[in-house]
Amino acid sequence: MTAITIGNLVIHKIAEMESGLPMSMVMPDITAADLARLRGWYWDDSLAPDPADAAFSLSIHSYLVQVDGKTILIDSCNGNGKDRSVPFAHRLDTPWLDRLRALGVEPEDIDMVMCTHLHADHVGWNTRRDGDRWVPTFPNARYILGKKDYAFFSEQEHEVFHREAYLDSVLPVVQAGQADIVDETTAVHGKIGDGIWLRPAFGHSPGCCMIEARRDGPAALFSGDVIHHPVQLIRPDLPFFADWDGPLAVQVRTALLNEIAGTDTVLLPAHFRGRSAGHVERDGDIFRFRFLPE
Repeated sequence: MTAITIGNLVIHKIAEMESGLPMSMVMPDITAADLARLRGWYWDDSLAPDPADAAFSLSIHSYLVQVDGKTILIDSCNGNGKDRSVPFAHRLDTPWLDRLRALGVEPEDIDMVMCTHLHADHVGWNTRRDGDRWVPTFPNARYILGKKDYAFFSEQEHEVFHREAYLDSVLPVVQAGQADIVDETTAVHGKIGDGIWLRPAFGHSPGCCMIEARRDGPAALFSGDVIHHPVQLIRPDLPFFADWDGPLAVQVRTALLNEIAGTDTVLLPAHFRGRSAGHVERDGDIFRFRFLPE
């Protein structure tokens, strides 16, 4: 997939895998009319007309951002060889690392790893196995972790799947001294408005955030799991089954769409298939997505 250039930002998508769940499980209140409206501008071979037959299909990928001589990885997917209680992520063996290297980037070249939140499918490549240990995959990188999610996932009482990921993909980075645990409003390169910074987007997880980047051009907004699938532009008012706080996540998603609709901001969701990146546009009382061309 060709790089995206936005001002002085160069952005690559690094795909790990695609997956999907039944639409009726993920968003049970989606109607056939919602899907028909979505199919007016979005094609997906798993998007059947009847919600009972439709799939909520997802891409799991990272973004690589190059700016000012820095190489920054945003979200690190599931990772390989990890023991997971969820079958789709258990002991994966994907060519994600080969795809990174195909861009001419070695793990040693990564200056910073940023996690929009600490769910298992966003932190897995933070570490790799070295003998009987999990060690940082990117030995020269600082790993940026939001304070609220770190505090939550470092406790024992929460979903097993994400606890597993904390233990093998987050804690080893902290123990190696490579983690910066920061407020969710922190500028990590340059300054807010001209650089790369975090934006609070709490709801999907207790401390999930978005990452915004701008350098001599429009903004690039990495929305993490604020939006998972294009159907949520049709029905931003519906909670997603895996949201930690559904009503808060709905509020954050709706506010984001209203903020950027009709602007030059490039939205880069964490799970849209295909090109993934594009612009939000108004479509009557709701929204639609215009994917960037290849």
